[in-house]
Amino acid sequence: MDNGRQIKDMLYEQVARIGKAISSPKRLELIELLCQGEKAVEMLAQEASISMKLASAHLRELRNARLVDTRRDGKNVYYRLADKRVADFWVNAHSLAEDRLVELQEALRDLSQLPEELVPNDRESLMKAARKGEVVVLDVRPVEEYLSAHLPFARSIPVGELRHRLDELPKDRPIVAYCRGPYCLMARDAVALLRKGGYRAAHLKEGVAEWGLPAVHA
Repeated sequence: MDNGRQIKDMLYEQVARIGKAISSPKRLELIELLCQGEKAVEMLAQEASISMKLASAHLRELRNARLVDTRRDGKNVYYRLADKRVADFWVNAHSLAEDRLVELQEALRDLSQLPEELVPNDRESLMKAARKGEVVVLDVRPVEEYLSAHLPFARSIPVGELRHRLDELPKDRPIVAYCRGPYCLMARDAVALLRKGGYRAAHLKEGVAEWGLPAVHA
């Protein structure tokens, strides 16, 4: 094998490390969770519904590919995205999959409750309406994630608290709920609860990563 061929093989092999690192569905979910902000291993394991041992193994693979970084605080190990481009990569990857895979398109149609006529269907118009107070943008993720990064003009009411805090929301304006992104179910559940309570509510499928606002700590 000539030297040029060896160099090319080595280059492709290095790039393939990224593909190998994200080849697991659970690792993709962990990346999406880390788009919301820095998290301890215990929290990542809980939210991804896997054991601590398995979460640590997946995170180790992501770290070996330089996709995530860590910091230690006493006995606790916290993970974060290594770079905003990791979040961009996740958004581009799932967007490509949604464009190409019919099965994924069908699953998302069953999941999504789109804003439809309730709110503007483009970001600029939605933010203009939110700025004027014509629409309430509601972040239903945990407070810690809201504090790490959130959409402009959004207010925070975690989905677990929403039932007991409905009276904090106006009934004379549409409410647009969002969570971690298109595969997160918290906003869908929030919309169902709001509609049952007589509110005009819609599900915004995008989260902070899709808006280019992931929490990446230096």
